[in-house]
Amino acid sequence: MMFVLHRALRAALTLWIVVTVGFVATRLSGDPTYHILPPDTPEAQRQVLRERLGLDRPVMAQYGDYLAGLAQGDFGRSFFSGRPVAEMYLERLPATINLTLPALLLSVLIGLPLGTIAAVRLNSPIDRGLMTLSFIGQAVPNFVVGIVLILVFSLSLRLVPSGGTGTWAHYVMPVLTLGVSSIASISRLTRSSLLDVLGQDYIRFVRAKGLPPAKVIVKHALRNAMLPVLTVVGLQIGTLIGGAVVVEVVFAWPGAGRLLVAAVMQRDFPMLQFGVLAVAATVILANALVDIGCGLIDPRIRARAS
Repeated sequence: MMFVLHRALRAALTLWIVVTVGFVATRLSGDPTYHILPPDTPEAQRQVLRERLGLDRPVMAQYGDYLAGLAQGDFGRSFFSGRPVAEMYLERLPATINLTLPALLLSVLIGLPLGTIAAVRLNSPIDRGLMTLSFIGQAVPNFVVGIVLILVFSLSLRLVPSGGTGTWAHYVMPVLTLGVSSIASISRLTRSSLLDVLGQDYIRFVRAKGLPPAKVIVKHALRNAMLPVLTVVGLQIGTLIGGAVVVEVVFAWPGAGRLLVAAVMQRDFPMLQFGVLAVAATVILANALVDIGCGLIDPRIRARAS
């Protein structure tokens, strides 16, 4: 119980820090009235708009109002549309979920087998080839992968659409683009973790008993190598959410990521603040659940945390 409470308190503190940094960063980004009103608007009218938006008050007073609103479930209204930002974000969220969940599933389904094969075929051409590809997958940015896929599979081969939504074909390139980095991370960690386990004495013992190699790998080695992999899968949720912002822009995907990009360009402070809060809360919750799950699986983690 103390382990779970410790993780929950740490998650709450992290969320408060992220929310505070996000609030300060938006205020440092510039005056939104220059994006809302025409360039030749008199300064007096700009000041009227600042007062209406509450931007004329001291920053600490604005921060206090912001925290008070969060405590009451009021996340603010968009400077441009006047609509509640939570409502706008939730309208776009299903499209982002439809992109990130398949990417996460694809990462696990491909990354685990590739890492296992690389570990079993250690120092072979297959191992070197897979690790080279995984290194490239981690090094190349999402937008570069997306542009290359568009050039090859959409413009040259005309196999799938280059953007938008509607059919399963629209999912192929965005999901693959978003999942490449995660596939690389999971495969590399699976290989490393599995190699550590394969060097343990109990693995030598079960091999000496004459068990088939596949059973040794799947039943004994892979199960015990999954704890670090489970941790990195939780971390990949944050990577996928962050990467979805870029992927949605490249493929004209109507998700929450594009909404946040537009908010950045427009200096829409309430929308930006809610986007930071929503993304941070999702990542922190995922990592907290992974920490708690690992602690429940492995009592040594609970002992170190207590």
